[in-house]
Amino acid sequence: MDFNYTENQTLIAQMARDFAEKHIRPDLMKWDESQGFPVHIFKQLGELGMMGVLVPTKYGGSGFGYHEYITVITEIAKVCGSIGLSVAAHNSLCTGHILAFGNEEQKMKYLPKVATAEHIGAWGLTEHNTGSDAGGMNTTAVEDGDFYVLNGAKNFITHAVSGDIAVVIARTGEKGDSHGMSAFIVEKGTPGFTSGKKEDKLGMRASETAELIFSDCRIPKENLLGKVGDGFPQSMKVLDGGRISIAALSLGIAKGAYLAAKKYAQERHQFGQAISNFQAIAFKLADMATDIEAAELLTHQAADMKNKGLKMTKESAIAKYKASEVCVAVANEAVQIFGGYGYTKEFPVEKFYRDSKLCTIGEGTSEIQKLVISRDILKS
Repeated sequence: MDFNYTENQTLIAQMARDFAEKHIRPDLMKWDESQGFPVHIFKQLGELGMMGVLVPTKYGGSGFGYHEYITVITEIAKVCGSIGLSVAAHNSLCTGHILAFGNEEQKMKYLPKVATAEHIGAWGLTEHNTGSDAGGMNTTAVEDGDFYVLNGAKNFITHAVSGDIAVVIARTGEKGDSHGMSAFIVEKGTPGFTSGKKEDKLGMRASETAELIFSDCRIPKENLLGKVGDGFPQSMKVLDGGRISIAALSLGIAKGAYLAAKKYAQERHQFGQAISNFQAIAFKLADMATDIEAAELLTHQAADMKNKGLKMTKESAIAKYKASEVCVAVANEAVQIFGGYGYTKEFPVEKFYRDSKLCTIGEGTSEIQKLVISRDILKS
């Protein structure tokens, strides 16, 4: 694997960095305080090709691979985890599911709109009583002539209120049957499809999280993704790529917190010298830098395998697990280096600290990642 940035990655990193500094940094705390979801930012990102990074150019996307995708997410998350999360969810979940499993007609109809952020995408798997236990979902899709009728609710769904389309996994068979679920594309405005309670969150507050509600919602059969019963296996494959997204998001937040802490440590003087000169602080920074590099290597390893079409369930789980735990640890140490100032909203590490925790929960908790990893390494 070549560890040097390609020309594309270098250009993309600069573009994402410039955009984040100009359009995101000035208002990020305003959005955080109000929990406002800045749709206009994602429209602008769509114009730059960052909402369809992995989508082929024939469908209006940028046509890049996972290394470039990691670059986009990381650079944005270095400034704001919330915006990074929404870009990741849009690219890897809704858009990624249609890209991977849609037929040509579905791809031509939907991908050009989501790749340019004309439409914001949502993805619905989780329910109130079925988080990691997706097989026990209660949302059903019952065949009725040329339609499927959806009833139920999904929660913790990114872009549930502002999203224009959603890929929704619903039960078409028996509970607990891995082939008893199917995936559907549901468009906003479809009768019986509404959004519900918006969550009041600890962090990632500018990334909208709410319920999707279905009440006798009739979906045309042509909106079925793949075959009946393929929804769960599809979702697991989508989540393999999604773990790379969260690893990249974690990497960005960790880098943002680390860079802020390093800068502060070099500027803050106590006892007549910069606190970075004290071994207690210098060693913290050394540990942070080392953990970030390890997480970055693991993330790009998973990306390399994904680009090559290799099975990478274990590798993506390792990357997501390591990067998300590093993210929390680095953000925690960053607050510690700032001392009392780190606990205030005047300095950036307070927000990195709050945003970091979601990375160990979203798209599979750290415990689920360890389950995936342990099953893989113990099966032989």
